[in-house]
Amino acid sequence: MDYFTVLLHYFPARFFFPEKALCLLTNPQKKGIMIKAGIFWSIFPDLEEKMKLYDELVARGLIAQVTNEQEIRDTIDNGKATFYIGFDCTADSLTAGHFMALTLMKRMQMAGNKPIALIGGGTTMIGDPSGRTDMRKMLTREDIDHNAECFKRQMERFIDFSEGKARMLNNADWLLKLNYVELLREVGACFSVNNMLRAECYRQRMEKGLSFLEFNYMIMQSYDFYYLYQNYGCNMQMGGDDQWSNMLGGTELIRRKLGKDAHAMTITLLTDSQGHKMGKTAGNAVWLDPNKTSPYDFYQYWRNVDDADVLKCIRMLTFLPIEQINEMKDWEGAQLNRAKEILAYELTSLVHGEEEAKKAEAGAKSLFGAGAQAEIPLTELKDEDFTDGVIDLGTILVKAGLVPSKSEARRAVEQGGVSADGEKISDFKKTYTKADLKDGVVFRRGKKNFRKVISL
Repeated sequence: MDYFTVLLHYFPARFFFPEKALCLLTNPQKKGIMIKAGIFWSIFPDLEEKMKLYDELVARGLIAQVTNEQEIRDTIDNGKATFYIGFDCTADSLTAGHFMALTLMKRMQMAGNKPIALIGGGTTMIGDPSGRTDMRKMLTREDIDHNAECFKRQMERFIDFSEGKARMLNNADWLLKLNYVELLREVGACFSVNNMLRAECYRQRMEKGLSFLEFNYMIMQSYDFYYLYQNYGCNMQMGGDDQWSNMLGGTELIRRKLGKDAHAMTITLLTDSQGHKMGKTAGNAVWLDPNKTSPYDFYQYWRNVDDADVLKCIRMLTFLPIEQINEMKDWEGAQLNRAKEILAYELTSLVHGEEEAKKAEAGAKSLFGAGAQAEIPLTELKDEDFTDGVIDLGTILVKAGLVPSKSEARRAVEQGGVSADGEKISDFKKTYTKADLKDGVVFRRGKKNFRKVISL
């Protein structure tokens, strides 16, 4: 970076320069001497050239595939991208699986690029076959609209939607107005069935069967990009690496219909060291909605990631500086546990706010004897949960979310992995009265999964 560019970039006119720094400005002849002598950097030690956005994404291991690396690099580094990421409304909450996309949008916006959060009110009615072994459940229009509203509220924690900084759109606004015959003539003619069947999202479904409904998904997603390019100047699509074929369909449609270049970039899927998608626990998704996954449970999920995954998660999901993260690469034992706490706190703070992150951290530490009593996730039992005034252990564990089923509860007890207020339980048939639970009992499954159960 040019010397005077550095000064102008880092120091506005109102900044009061020290005497030595003024010397550099008023006497350019001394500039080279002082820089060579290392005096300049001693005056301004923080004036190192900041890592560009594209290089940072690479350093964090986020980029999987790109259509044109140099053009994408130049575009996003200079804040010239208007990009979109699509979110199909298959549930009433975003999940930890959406975390990568949300944090990417935030990083891109911080660098001056303009995000479009595309709510898939239309595409959800078809269902994305990518990464699926069976057809998705078909939702009603009312369910989809409800889910879309829930998504909007959660996205606002990550993205600034104030005037001119970002857009939130719903593809139902144009997809549901399409004339089918016109779509076939104008768009369908641009797609080769042979090429579509070679795409990974379709190929993996061919053995078990691919419905014609799902077969249209690539065309719908491609049309989204084409529509956004024309109407909103959207020049880039981003998404998970399992969307690569669909995204290329969009760039090709724009090229064939408009003779223009648009770009696609996929991000690395968040998987554990065994290659399994992260963001699920006890058979359920880790939700961003605090009513579906409490801030404490959210914190605990990330606190309990495998040792092999913690630094990768910190690098890919948090906004901690790369330099700070690199310092953790040799951490072991207690230091590695500290890294997990950092990960859990940073992500909980990002999703639920700093206050909830502090509560979750304090609650976790109190259970390990590292602090005073603090908030522990609570399960409240009502009268109808009791039969003849009692409730069995298996039902308690299921209602507390510590196990997905009674059969799993039985196995956990038989393996010695269940305790109540610190005492191991060996009898799966054990029952509790309302009086037993009136002050609350902390049930534990394994070493790190807790829930306080209380009768109302």
